[in-house]
Amino acid sequence: MKRILSVLSLLAATAGFAHAQGNYEIQVYGSETQAPRSTMVELHSNFTAVGQRRFIDGVNPTNHAEHETIEITQGLTDWAELGFYFFTSEQSGTGVQWVGDHIRPRVRVPESWHWPVGVSLSMEAGYQRAFFDRDTWTWEIRPIIDKQQGRFYWAVNPALERTWHGPDVNLGLDFAPAVKLSWNFTKVVAGGVEYYADYGSLTDIASLHDQQQQIFPAIDLNVSPKWEINFGVGVGPTAATDHWIVKGILGRRFDWGHHDRGPIGNH
Repeated sequence: MKRILSVLSLLAATAGFAHAQGNYEIQVYGSETQAPRSTMVELHSNFTAVGQRRFIDGVNPTNHAEHETIEITQGLTDWAELGFYFFTSEQSGTGVQWVGDHIRPRVRVPESWHWPVGVSLSMEAGYQRAFFDRDTWTWEIRPIIDKQQGRFYWAVNPALERTWHGPDVNLGLDFAPAVKLSWNFTKVVAGGVEYYADYGSLTDIASLHDQQQQIFPAIDLNVSPKWEINFGVGVGPTAATDHWIVKGILGRRFDWGHHDRGPIGNH
């Protein structure tokens, strides 16, 4: 317990970057971490069918952009993991472009504590080129709370984001929550809705017109504990949001030791 509290204190002390997910990694996190001696490799594929069509302050438009993100997560202990992201973008006129990289340590409350809900804390830091985001160095702290209740699953990620380098550095913490609700229709197929938002600064919540909000009806296929498959089509109802996005996640877990943690669940 002391080790976990020490890690949480160290991570919290670094808080103090925004847009950690954007349209590159559209996912509501579950609280479970990767088991030690196991690695999860995920491909996030997101296509903006209807998005921003012109440059704004030198930032590349998102319309018809195909974003491919590789996420690699290594289990460290029974309660800690370390993730790494490699972001790319492909679009007519620009070709395939490297966007940036992020790193993400995460710790969770161990199962031995017998809490009624799953709880973990993620920290994500990294760089993205100014051609894709004016805020080039950003940081995110993401508390994660979830629970599987029979066939019903819910997860809440009340994330806080901050810019380290860029025009938004003086805006303080952004509030960017994400929520997932899903139902296991069969042992293999689960369906539900995912919600993503950025409400702006905690001290100055943006008007509805300027808020970013996305709603994704989504399907999860639980074909094996080793695989993660997610697909969704999202709509952005506010003016500041890309209006149509198609997203998919394909993940594969590789075990390097002899252990069995059961199904991966919603990672």
